[in-house]
Amino acid sequence: MDERLVVEVVGDRSADELRSLRDWLVAEEELRGRVRLELSPPEPGALGSAVAALTVALGPGGVATAAASVLISWLRRRTGNVSVKMIRPDGTSTEFRVTNVSGLDATEVQRITAELSRSLDPVGDRETGDAG
Repeated sequence: MDERLVVEVVGDRSADELRSLRDWLVAEEELRGRVRLELSPPEPGALGSAVAALTVALGPGGVATAAASVLISWLRRRTGNVSVKMIRPDGTSTEFRVTNVSGLDATEVQRITAELSRSLDPVGDRETGDAG
C-alpha cells in the first residue's frame, strides 16, 4: 500500500505555487496519477474552496527519488525565498526553507536532492537503505 505524503508551500502565493508544483510533478511519468490537490473548506463568506496542500502517493521503485528531483527542479525556478513542508502519514515532517535556490551549485543540489529523497522514502525502504 502506498503512503501518502502531504506537501505544503508556505508563502504569499501558496495556492498558486502548489498548483505550479503539481503541474511539475504530474509531468514526470513516474508520478502521474500519484499527485492530488487538497482543498480546504471555504472561509465564511467565500465562494469556493482554497488549495491547501498536495498529496503524493509514495511507493517502491524510485518514486521518492523522482519526487525529490522534480521538487528540486521546481524550487530552482522559484525566485526569492521558498518554504516547502512535507508531512508523512506518521506525522513526521520535513521543512525546506530555501533562499536564492537558482544560485546553488551542482554539489549542493545533489546534497539537497539526496536528503529530500531520504526523507520521502517509505519508512521500510529507509530502514533497509541505512545498512550501507
